[in-house]
Amino acid sequence: MLTKRIIPCLDIKNGRTVKGVNFVDLKDAGDPIVLAKKYAQLGADELVFLDISATLEGRSTWLQTVLEIAKEINIPFTVGGGVRSVADVNMLLQSGADKVAINSAAIKNPELISLLAKKFGKQCIVIAIDAKPINGIWKVHLAGGTKATDLDLFDWAKTVENLGAGEILFTSMAHDGTKKGFANKALAALSETVNIPIIASGGAGSVADFITVFKSGKADAALAASVFHFNTIQINQLKQMLHQHEIPVRL
Repeated sequence: MLTKRIIPCLDIKNGRTVKGVNFVDLKDAGDPIVLAKKYAQLGADELVFLDISATLEGRSTWLQTVLEIAKEINIPFTVGGGVRSVADVNMLLQSGADKVAINSAAIKNPELISLLAKKFGKQCIVIAIDAKPINGIWKVHLAGGTKATDLDLFDWAKTVENLGAGEILFTSMAHDGTKKGFANKALAALSETVNIPIIASGGAGSVADFITVFKSGKADAALAASVFHFNTIQINQLKQMLHQHEIPVRL
């Protein structure tokens, strides 16, 4: 059985780690390089770095920070934010990223997914999907969650899989930062829809939330930020608890 992964997320704005609620009210959460090193030492399975304002500001990812983090960690490293082209992906991979997350650019140009998967291998192409329910239907959003689209979450997930995505990072905007648990019903439905790994994001507040997202949400990995940044949960202790609940993890 494949082990479940625990993934801290560094949301970066102006070179600092930040965290908000429902994608707004951002607060400083520390130095991303210090945090990255700590999480690798505590047993995180992977690390995600998202330059959350790159798309809105029309620029590429902060490469210097990516380079510095890559030097400090020995775990798989996914980078996203402002990724729009083959050249962007190539530069991030050369700077130390193992995988690249794409969101808005994939929605605007879905064929980019196929192009990147063919050139770099689908194993390093992660499609990030930000969505929330609107009138009972999960709608995909772009530009850091600021713009709604007509895309249905489940239809879009199937589309990106067919185009060559290797993994989906699904963030429930309605659950983000609330610490009230993940969007488990939507996650379970996603796992029925696609056959590629799903990273659950948005809502982690307790160890119980992680247990539930793996057992009920059928997630392959769980991503969280504030509970790790502000020491509510320690990654090594979390993995011990998951192991005790018969959830396969790398200890």
